[in-house]
Amino acid sequence: MIKEIEWNDFLTLRSTIPVVDVRSQNEFVAGHIANAVNIPLLNNEERVAVGTDYKQKGKKEAIRTGFRLVGPRINQIVDAAEEVAINNELITHCWRGGMRSSNFSQFVGMAGINTHVLKGGYKTYRQKAQEFFKRPYKIILISGCTGSGKTEVLLKLKEQGEQVIDLEGMANHKGSAFGGLMMPPQPTTEQFENNLFEQLNSFDIFKPVWVEDESIAVGRIFLPNDFWVNMRQSAVVMLDVDKATRVQRLVNEYGHADREQFLEAMKRITKKLGGQHYKEAKEKLEQGEMHNVMEILLTYYDKAYTASLKKRNPNVFGNVEWSGINAAIAATELIKISKQKRIE
Repeated sequence: MIKEIEWNDFLTLRSTIPVVDVRSQNEFVAGHIANAVNIPLLNNEERVAVGTDYKQKGKKEAIRTGFRLVGPRINQIVDAAEEVAINNELITHCWRGGMRSSNFSQFVGMAGINTHVLKGGYKTYRQKAQEFFKRPYKIILISGCTGSGKTEVLLKLKEQGEQVIDLEGMANHKGSAFGGLMMPPQPTTEQFENNLFEQLNSFDIFKPVWVEDESIAVGRIFLPNDFWVNMRQSAVVMLDVDKATRVQRLVNEYGHADREQFLEAMKRITKKLGGQHYKEAKEKLEQGEMHNVMEILLTYYDKAYTASLKKRNPNVFGNVEWSGINAAIAATELIKISKQKRIE
């Protein structure tokens, strides 16, 4: 049995019924629904062949080509669907909820698997995600100079039951020129947006959402514009950590990074750092004097941060002085301040 389902039904059913994305592997890698399983009706090469025939020979011939290519693999497709299905049920989707999901559902339906086809397909999912980014979340930004431990404090807030979005963790990048060091590859911007939507979808819109203060780009990923505009208009709380502590924290964080990769990252800010400062930092790096390297880099980063903050002039509603040791204490203080300011 094949049944088309609306968006709200999809959100409910997917908690108990597996979601199968029948698009090609490349489409899936570019961006997909969380926890979806990819069982392509047409693989990458087949999709290109069908698309070429559609343009050159028309729809009817393209459909024939699709059937000819898929035919030998129907048993494999059905076997894969049976492995994923729970109680002989699946939710399926393609790009628009059209021919690919319909044909897939018919094939597996002949094997006794009932399918729920998402109306509008993955396109609907993407549209709904964009709508969520426009919602008026009560965002509180955690700001502070480089090395202040903002992410560490953010994660402690989550442990204490607060709604938290770790943008850098989701992006696999720490934001600065050195942010990609010792990190796994970044997801696509599309996949990042999907993952952000999933988090926002689980939140209570009437409660605060804690987010680290970021620019619109985190590495090569760009934040959704509507969400970022909300961030820039949100209240800010500052983490104050002395420079010596921040230097040590950065040494602990990046001290084991590959020297060549660290140098390549440093080259990207040569102009902003200044030729003399770059030369000095490079010499200290080659000598293994990471404390001195970090002190030089912080001179630039602190100056840039202060200038940016002054130009932006955000609504700073509180400051928390932190020793850089026990992030749970800093998180507790942040929660107290938010309640005092009635951001709850």
